[in-house]
Amino acid sequence: MAKPDTMPKTTCYHCGDNCEEERLHFDNKDFCCQGCKTVYEILNENGLDNYYALSDQPGLAMRKKSDSEAFAFLDNEEIKRRLVDFSSEDLVRVTFYLPAVHCSSCIWLLENLYRLRPGIRQSRVNFVKRKATFAFHPSEISLRELAEVLDALGYPPYISLEEDGKKKRKKANRSQYLKIGVAGFAFGNIMLLSLPEYFGFEGLSDDDFYRQFFSYANILLSLPVIFYCASDYFKSALQGLKERYINIDVPIALGILTLFSRSMYEVFVGGGPGYFDSLAGLLFFLLVGKWFQGVSYDSLSFERDYKSYFPLAVNRIGEDGEKEVVPVADLAVGDKIVIRNGEIIPSDSELISDRAHVNYSFVTGEADPVTLEKGAYIYAGGRQEGQSVTVKVKKPVSRSYLTELWNQEAFKKSDASSREQLINVISKYFTLAVLLIAGSTAAYWMLEDPSKTVGAFTAVLIVACPCALALAAPFALGTAQQILGREKVYLKNPAVAERLSAITDVVFDKTGTLTHAGESEVEFEGETLTQESRDALLAMTQHSTHPLSRKVFKFLGENPKATAEDFKEIEGKGLEANVGGKLYRLGSAKFVGAKKDNENELLRTQVYVSEDGQVLGRFVMSNRYRSGLETLLSDLGKRVNVHVLSGDNESERERLEKIFPQGSEMRFDQSPHDKLEFIKELKSRGGNVMMLGDGLNDAGALKQSDVGVAVTEEVGAFTPSCDAIMQADSLARLGVYLRFSKAVRRVILAGFVVSFLYNIVGLSFAVSGALTPVLSAILMPVSSVTVVAFSTLMSHLTARMEGIRKHY
Repeated sequence: MAKPDTMPKTTCYHCGDNCEEERLHFDNKDFCCQGCKTVYEILNENGLDNYYALSDQPGLAMRKKSDSEAFAFLDNEEIKRRLVDFSSEDLVRVTFYLPAVHCSSCIWLLENLYRLRPGIRQSRVNFVKRKATFAFHPSEISLRELAEVLDALGYPPYISLEEDGKKKRKKANRSQYLKIGVAGFAFGNIMLLSLPEYFGFEGLSDDDFYRQFFSYANILLSLPVIFYCASDYFKSALQGLKERYINIDVPIALGILTLFSRSMYEVFVGGGPGYFDSLAGLLFFLLVGKWFQGVSYDSLSFERDYKSYFPLAVNRIGEDGEKEVVPVADLAVGDKIVIRNGEIIPSDSELISDRAHVNYSFVTGEADPVTLEKGAYIYAGGRQEGQSVTVKVKKPVSRSYLTELWNQEAFKKSDASSREQLINVISKYFTLAVLLIAGSTAAYWMLEDPSKTVGAFTAVLIVACPCALALAAPFALGTAQQILGREKVYLKNPAVAERLSAITDVVFDKTGTLTHAGESEVEFEGETLTQESRDALLAMTQHSTHPLSRKVFKFLGENPKATAEDFKEIEGKGLEANVGGKLYRLGSAKFVGAKKDNENELLRTQVYVSEDGQVLGRFVMSNRYRSGLETLLSDLGKRVNVHVLSGDNESERERLEKIFPQGSEMRFDQSPHDKLEFIKELKSRGGNVMMLGDGLNDAGALKQSDVGVAVTEEVGAFTPSCDAIMQADSLARLGVYLRFSKAVRRVILAGFVVSFLYNIVGLSFAVSGALTPVLSAILMPVSSVTVVAFSTLMSHLTARMEGIRKHY
């Protein structure tokens, strides 16, 4: 039975969503909920209604009612000190990450907050990073009040104290930028000082003096290039040789040293200018390529410590019964704390309240909440649903189930796989071949014409420097990373794009990955419900916080027009109330007096209804799968092996078997350890595995897989450690992205072919003694630029050919 359409569909003036569940009419405008209406009133009253002139429906849906205690932890002085950028008696400056910022209207509103709330002096928005910096007077508005204002307007700040990793990345980025700057400065100035050599100027007075002076100046400019800018290549090459492993940096370091040594020889022995311009240009292009390869998304966190999932602080009940806000790290065994709706329980605890509805899907993958009674043991990681509950801490946060699960050795991803990247495999043989050719060339000319020995030997090493080879992969993979980022698939680094091309097995978690998180499809089976029965059921379910009651309440319309009397909620059975002189019951088959459907009871969640002892029917609830899933699975089944792992029971097996390719392996009732072992099993069979999941229960499997993808509704919110973060609405195009990654690998191979052809032609001239070192040094950066342009343009063309045209 379909949900009734009681009114014509209209769109919300604030957010643009359809007013399906509720419609509020105010100021000749329609709103989908009270939250959107409230935001409109706030803006209108404060003269900020120009917000709506910048874009049609610029706001976000305000479905979630703001919790007045949600930002209480910001009153804690220790937390405030760690969050603020600057603090004095009359000025505080703080930067918040605001995931909901999405258009120019958001920027305009946030930068005009000083007109909305006294005390806010200034606000500046970084749209790219979705961050905003606020300056405010602490005596007029507190940090907590600022966060509450942002939350009320639909821009709740995502606050985390896990900043150490970001600071390290920023420090590394500064070093990289400095090296690029030094190499670029040296490159430009050496070229300027070498202009007389380029154009063959003759006849200058004291010609030898100026030539020598310019040569020595070029040596001085090249020293920071060789000792500072090239240091990472030398360190990497030495580290590889210590481990008896030849990586791509070994031949690059060899080429750099050869070019520098030959240049010094030319200046001090041969009387020439050397090739310092080519040396600086080579390092400049290599560093730019390395920077491009390292570009990632600063606002995303791919590595998560277990503490990043907890609330920053909780309400602890003191001996006098008063609540105080304390950081989670300060909790001790025996403390009584209050857990609000939607919060994650930070430590293994004992339930003090009469009952709690705890959702463990974050940890176990089991979708249905567990109803616990007073005295029950609650494991850390469970999320409370419904009214607030009080619990007593039984274990320190550092020793809880969640922490021990996270700290298992198996949850640490090995970097061994990165050593076998395509470029490193090729570089081993390339280096050995170059050394063999150079040695053979030197031996030949030593016998044939000793005067050409050094020139031919160094020309071979310079012209065969695998710089073009080293740039093909970074620029192709870096471009692929940016293209996928625009498709809302955020890769941790470009190397992930390469690993995607080799995937043979795709493993899906079910809850929250294949299904919409927290959403169910609800149908009513039985007699047609009269309006009187609907009103009665609405009147009953509005008083209950049980998740199943809330789903029935939402399905029926959330607009009760009757009053329930003698309401009772009987634990483990259901609801009972008198409405309009009739006794209604909602709950299990036994409680209602219905005949239990044993076959379907295992397959779907069912809630029965009776009126004065007569069974009217049942509400049947099943998972709501993501749109486009059947097409995706059909596409994947032609190319890779597809599997399902779920912490749920087998209630959805029959449904999944209809949409998954025949022969797909499905395992249910899987613990986090079971999932991890299954990934190990697939890899032991020789498979390259991609795992897609959304909760902490998937974290071990995500790390164990070759490519772990966290599927999430909000990329800035909670995600387990992973190699990539995928916006949930991009999941249906997974097959396209895998094909694109394979195509990019072909682009890299084509770039290698171009580089090899260049090396073959150059080596043939170098071996014959016809190619001078100076010509070799000129050809080297030219080949690099050619390969960079080829890799970048072909990657964009490949995206179009594979159907990724959305942003091009």
